[in-house]
Amino acid sequence: MSELSVTILPEAPADAQAIERLHERTFGPGRFVLSAYRLREHVEHRLDLSFTARIGTLLVGSVRQLPICIGDTPALLLGPLTVEPPFRDRGIGKLLLERALKDAKAAGEKLVVLVGDEPYYSRVGFKKIPRGRATMPGPVDLDRLLVAELVDGAFESVSGAIRPDWSAVAIPE
Repeated sequence: MSELSVTILPEAPADAQAIERLHERTFGPGRFVLSAYRLREHVEHRLDLSFTARIGTLLVGSVRQLPICIGDTPALLLGPLTVEPPFRDRGIGKLLLERALKDAKAAGEKLVVLVGDEPYYSRVGFKKIPRGRATMPGPVDLDRLLVAELVDGAFESVSGAIRPDWSAVAIPE
């Protein structure tokens, strides 16, 4: 089988419908009860730090990041990350993750948090958050709460509730 030519691009507003359909297919309706979705209800993801994966013009993957705080410390919540099932296990998810983390670091971000499987995400630098250091709204498996330090030592003195970064919420005029 030949190598696929995958292009990683910043998410554009015009991608929203295709990404929502991708989320419907890959996560189903149960996604709305997840703790991470509770946070997403309150603050928009950052288009400049969210990306799509394409093969030609076909959107085959997406990753989003939104502004949060852990206690009073600004951070990003990564997710959802998804790839169309026929294109999984081809490194597309890792390409999306690497681009998201590289651009977040370049933008001056220091921490990225997600809820996911440590064996998968540890390949790009995520590690388990020690129990008691951070909480999320709603039920969450604390063994799946992970953090990546984009700056060495950035998580050392951080603790508290994970919440939307209210300073990033647009206030209607």
